[in-house]
Amino acid sequence: MSHTASPLSTAETHWVLTLSCPDRPGIVHAVAGLLAEHGGNITESQQFGDPLSGLFFMRVQVTSAATYDALAAALTHLEAEFDLQWSLDVAGRPVRTLVLGSTAAHCLNDLAFRQRSEKLPIDIVSVVSNHTVLEPLAQFYGIPFHHVPVTPATKADAEARLLALVDELDVELVVLARYMQILSDDLCRRLEGRVINIHHSFLPSFKGARPYAQAHDRGVKLIGATAHYVTGDLDEGPIIEQDVERVDHTRSVDDLVALGQDVERRALARAVRWHAEHRVLLDGHRTIVFR
Repeated sequence: MSHTASPLSTAETHWVLTLSCPDRPGIVHAVAGLLAEHGGNITESQQFGDPLSGLFFMRVQVTSAATYDALAAALTHLEAEFDLQWSLDVAGRPVRTLVLGSTAAHCLNDLAFRQRSEKLPIDIVSVVSNHTVLEPLAQFYGIPFHHVPVTPATKADAEARLLALVDELDVELVVLARYMQILSDDLCRRLEGRVINIHHSFLPSFKGARPYAQAHDRGVKLIGATAHYVTGDLDEGPIIEQDVERVDHTRSVDDLVALGQDVERRALARAVRWHAEHRVLLDGHRTIVFR
């Protein structure tokens, strides 16, 4: 169960409710009835029963004059009956986001631009980098920048500083926008379900340096990107979104790099939007995405 503070006004609020529980008859009826009892008008509803895990997932957007406390109290009554895990938030509320980057600017620039121009529902409260290359870009968008160098000897201190920033800034989401550092298992556990990473989809075929050159040398026909939640298993967290671009023998290595960056931007932006709009629910090692 998670929640956010409710508006004090009694005017109608547009809420988004997500829930999961063991699948059984009566869940939709109970939830819809609860919302109706609180004057709720459902504007969007999606659901999925996973036959593999036996779990039921649901996302509902509803307008209601009921307060958060009233709705939360009613949902709490359903917890024991259905073994319910739920989250309730104001629809469209910008999620407080911290972006980690190294030297590549394309993902950070894209997220900041979409936040400003497309109403991407995030509020980038800070950019943290182990280099200073991205500082002018952060300044351009008016985003506070923190330089936190990382070496093998300072890695623990750097992660402690990162966690301190997460607490100080009340960060809800961390985005690894081509951050070229591996997070420790402890940090991954501390921020489980709150960190999204983006990387090219050549793994595990083309590891290490210059993956696009390796791919070009092998004559790949598809390049792609994967956005996923971060876990202690490197690049193996639950996948949120993937995208691909078809290429052929006429493309140079530089072409592949440019196309790869564009694919990374697209996949990451969709993953961040869906997370911020509470459209992604975890189902073990998989995700349920209500687009």
